[in-house]
Amino acid sequence: MSNLAVFPGTFDPLTKGHLDIIKRASALFDNVIVAVANSPSKHTFLTLEERICSAKDALSDLKNVKVEGFKGLLIDYLKEKQCNVLVRGLRNATDYDYEAQLTGMYKAYIPELEIIFLQTASEFSFISSTLVREIFIHGGDISKLVPEPVFSLITSQKK
Repeated sequence: MSNLAVFPGTFDPLTKGHLDIIKRASALFDNVIVAVANSPSKHTFLTLEERICSAKDALSDLKNVKVEGFKGLLIDYLKEKQCNVLVRGLRNATDYDYEAQLTGMYKAYIPELEIIFLQTASEFSFISSTLVREIFIHGGDISKLVPEPVFSLITSQKK
């Protein structure tokens, strides 16, 4: 059986924690779409195009992984893609509580959807996109927190 899994997020920016989840999902599923959310209400640090391009660069070695941007509700995107598996990453108990709440909402709209939680590897569990942005804005080194293509994009365009 061929399974399509979608790993959605804002990825502002894509971190090594995200990369860990995506690599592991690509080993579990035939095809994985990294769905980069437009999220205009979040006032993102990087544009949608920058987030898509840097993710494509960072994930180019994963042949069964595709990066796409989407606008609107994740539920509508999942239906459009006829996706049967949603992958979510967890760093800690706070993430779990939030994701458990979302699971109920997703299931209300797509009852047949399977939602898979992957725990981020411990060496990346402290990394969040918010933390990366804060460190960068204050002049700190983010090179250990994000994949190289993301680091290059941020440091070359956001000075």
